[in-house]
Amino acid sequence: MSTRRVIVVGGGAAGIFAAITCAEAAPETEVWVLERSPQFLTKVRISGGGRCNVTHACFDPREFTTRYPRGQKELISPFQTFSAADTVAWFAARGVRLKTEGDGRMFPTTDSSQTIIDCLLRAAETAKVKLLPNCGVERIARGPSGFEFTLTPERRPLPPPQLADVAPPIGSALRSPLFCDRLLLATGGCRAAVAGQLAVSLGHTLTAPVPSLFTFTIEAAWLHELAGVSVAEADVSVPGQILNARGPLLVTHWGLSGPAVLRLSAWGARKLHALDYKFPLLVNWLPQLSMEAITRSILARRETQGAKLVINAPIAPLTARLWEALVLTAGLGRDTRWAGLTRAQQHQLGQQLTRTELAVTGKSLNKDEFVTCGGVRLAEVNFKTMASRVCLGLHFAGELLDLDGITGGFNFQAAWTTGWIAGRALAAG
Repeated sequence: MSTRRVIVVGGGAAGIFAAITCAEAAPETEVWVLERSPQFLTKVRISGGGRCNVTHACFDPREFTTRYPRGQKELISPFQTFSAADTVAWFAARGVRLKTEGDGRMFPTTDSSQTIIDCLLRAAETAKVKLLPNCGVERIARGPSGFEFTLTPERRPLPPPQLADVAPPIGSALRSPLFCDRLLLATGGCRAAVAGQLAVSLGHTLTAPVPSLFTFTIEAAWLHELAGVSVAEADVSVPGQILNARGPLLVTHWGLSGPAVLRLSAWGARKLHALDYKFPLLVNWLPQLSMEAITRSILARRETQGAKLVINAPIAPLTARLWEALVLTAGLGRDTRWAGLTRAQQHQLGQQLTRTELAVTGKSLNKDEFVTCGGVRLAEVNFKTMASRVCLGLHFAGELLDLDGITGGFNFQAAWTTGWIAGRALAAG
């Protein structure tokens, strides 16, 4: 080939960002993005409830890495090279401002993921990146001078006008095989091991994929009746597994969700998979109060509100609905008054407030935040360039690697950072 060509497989956040970075740094290089589906950046579109949680307002690289159950050590150097602050600056330079919410999550000021998609696609167009949808890759082979691609027959796209030079003289399919000098795999999380087969075929090994960032299925009827109730801060833990997380908690019609549960599922992805997603869960509904403080509050109510029904006097910040459910599940009757509360009942109520035990019977995927634990082994990648240590000319970015973060913008930041570093390395040749 007379013109140097880089091909990116995967049109998600990491792949598109890498392609833009490469094309901007090396305008003389042809940069193509092959995406098997009809649309690019589909996960960007649905993330954050359609608002796109671009990154997190944590600007110390080492502290930022503490939000990654897998990849913490490996990401220290990359985040020193391209941090959350660099992400904010990158989008600002292209006309997109981000705002910070109270919990540190950062979104476009428009509250629309379409803003991020439009920005990325405009940048790709300006940099002359060739975007090829409906272009699945069946096989990749490493040759003496580069990589040879065989496309999935049913996914060969109609060539855009700018690709007319690579289309066959007769017929509408893009020519297969394709060739390139350098290759980036950014195909996203391996929901199944087969999703990583292109990497395996080029000499890499995969850490077996299991889900991360999922919600808990709980069959307790009293909990289901509270669907829609949220708690600003709760502590959730799995006894015997050294797993706990704190944050907002949401009761759903199937069990529990919210940042606290999602964080616990991320840190415990492999342990909970080994338990077949069946385990006891302890919930502390008042983690901001010690047991001593709760006991004092109960005793104070006995003294000052003795004639009142326990069920009608919640301890802040619990809602009336949640308080009523917890009182009843603690074994107290609806007609129990504070003055008549026995020592045993005080203990039962305190335990229910701080150690509600629930039986988790399964998981439900959090569609907006789905992340996979597993992928290409990190030891096989040079994180200064995102280059493969086993296949010359191959690079990686994003969730195809065995790294993942908790909810809050951390997985997108890993995509921007690894994509930027890979793109610069690909541009340098």
